[in-house]
Amino acid sequence: FAAATRYFTIEAKRYHFRGSSRLAILMRWAIVLGAGSTFTWAAPPDGLPRLGRADGYVTSNACRECHREEHASWHASYHRTMTQVASPETVVGRFDDVLLAFGGRSYRLARREDEFWVQMIDPDGAQAKRARGRVGGEGPRVWKRVVMTTGSHHMQVYWVPGRPRGVLHNFPFLYHIGEQRWIPREAAFLRAPQMGPIGGVWNDNCIDCHSVGGQPGLDFRTGQFDTRVAELGIACEACHGPGKEHVRVARDGRVDANASIVNPADLTAKQSAQVCGQCHGVTFVKDIRDWLGHGFRYRPGEDLAKTRHILQPAENRDAAWVKRLAAEWPTVFDELFWSDGMIRVSGREFNGLVGSPCYEGGKLSCLSCHSMHRSEPNDQLARGMDGNRACLQCHESMRDAVPAHTHHAADSSGSLCYNCHMPHTTYGLLKAIRSHQIDSPRVATSLKTGRPTACNLCHLDKTLAWTAKHLSTWFGAPSPVLTDEQQSVSAALLWMLRGDAGQRALIAWHMGWDSALDVSGRRWLAPFLAELLNDPYPAVRFVAYRSLRRLPSYDDIPYDFVGTADQRTRSRRDVLDRWLRVDADRTDRAGPAVLIDADGGLDEAAVKRLLRQRDDRPVYLAE
Repeated sequence: FAAATRYFTIEAKRYHFRGSSRLAILMRWAIVLGAGSTFTWAAPPDGLPRLGRADGYVTSNACRECHREEHASWHASYHRTMTQVASPETVVGRFDDVLLAFGGRSYRLARREDEFWVQMIDPDGAQAKRARGRVGGEGPRVWKRVVMTTGSHHMQVYWVPGRPRGVLHNFPFLYHIGEQRWIPREAAFLRAPQMGPIGGVWNDNCIDCHSVGGQPGLDFRTGQFDTRVAELGIACEACHGPGKEHVRVARDGRVDANASIVNPADLTAKQSAQVCGQCHGVTFVKDIRDWLGHGFRYRPGEDLAKTRHILQPAENRDAAWVKRLAAEWPTVFDELFWSDGMIRVSGREFNGLVGSPCYEGGKLSCLSCHSMHRSEPNDQLARGMDGNRACLQCHESMRDAVPAHTHHAADSSGSLCYNCHMPHTTYGLLKAIRSHQIDSPRVATSLKTGRPTACNLCHLDKTLAWTAKHLSTWFGAPSPVLTDEQQSVSAALLWMLRGDAGQRALIAWHMGWDSALDVSGRRWLAPFLAELLNDPYPAVRFVAYRSLRRLPSYDDIPYDFVGTADQRTRSRRDVLDRWLRVDADRTDRAGPAVLIDADGGLDEAAVKRLLRQRDDRPVYLAE
């Protein structure tokens, strides 16, 4: 009872049960752990979604009674903390009398005891003005209480209540945990600057995958939301399904209790991958009206395709539903995929997996490499799966033949299967992320799609001609026709200086990646990263500066990626001046390919020529 009281006192504070007596706390604890009981709490007055559902959900608290080890490993994960009620224990951003400004808009943050507040333009007032056709001016300013958070690993987003009652709007700054700073929301995503501010409503967007059993609860007659969830965050029943029946039969002592719950590890590879794919995929509900009222109908173990369309442009671009989607969202393919249909944005790994031959063979699933319960929280890689063992599970014949196949030393990064077959060509979270579509490097594919070739993401100093020659010699790949620049200038520099914003961000990230720096050198990169400090896209500038700080001698360059153009120009000049003083005469790479001569002279004319060719078409990667 003492332990229960301590635990639920914390929960009571978390869910704003102010002034709860000891007896009331224990009564709620009893309800949570009751034999298969379904519990419901009334909606808190601050606009949080109602907790509790009547169709078999019992929450992770009920699971802990028997599955303490599994509960503990899940509890340590970032899945659990994906969405939380705002409290001193959950809010990571600094709110103590902070003033933020961006794009002509200002926000004041304040903490009042255990509550967090934002003075901001009234999101409801702004919406009302747009609805009446009167756009312009900031509109009235109001104090809004932060009631909920999303994210706890890389970034954290904050939600404030609005109208109609129950709607949660995002506060348009987010807190970058690694950088320990506030970032404007639109600057944290790779999107063309002219696209303007990003809005967001939790109830009909984030609820999909950042809670368990979310139901938007939209009343189409009134436009009101009555949103409810089984549990905030990503918890046990998101992957195992509603647990009421399982709890009941387990407490009855039934030996067949496991038959009443779904274990993804016991499903087929396709079924278990779909459990992850319900969130980590580009899918569209088949009945949007039903979803807005009742939420997703899919339950773990079922066929995801029964209730969702799974977008795979290489396969179903001509399907009638895809054509309807593209008519309503003309840029859908550009925002999510490379031109050949490979997924381009983070959080959608399922679409990459199902496009892989290993998956099509019926063996590969997410659980082949990942585990919720036997892994470190950072990437959820199962124990021992951070090297070639993951691939050798199926490709046993390659165990002693890896160096012969890769033509790299056995202990080098070039002999890690995933560096060639799952390179970092996906973008999201202000960084590059591994592709989950298993593929082989081909120069022809890079020429066709613009997707950087794996070889040139390690060998930043080499040309496409160099790559094509080795792939032809080693694997018999046909040699494509290349332009003079593709034969003479580093492929990475071509993508970085004249590529689109997505390509520039990927190369900027790789210029801070240890595997690439160990192979390609470090002391020649600063002048090229300096060019991206003034890139039109804030996200590209952020990635470039983070990589620049990883190079020797540049970790103290003053710079703000959302500073003024004059400030950024001065920082670029500071980097170039320091490179000339410190690194130019001892550069670790020189020659036409890297646009640096043997004496450390930078070919500025060539750099400017490539920058004039930059692909400035608007890019938005909808991660």
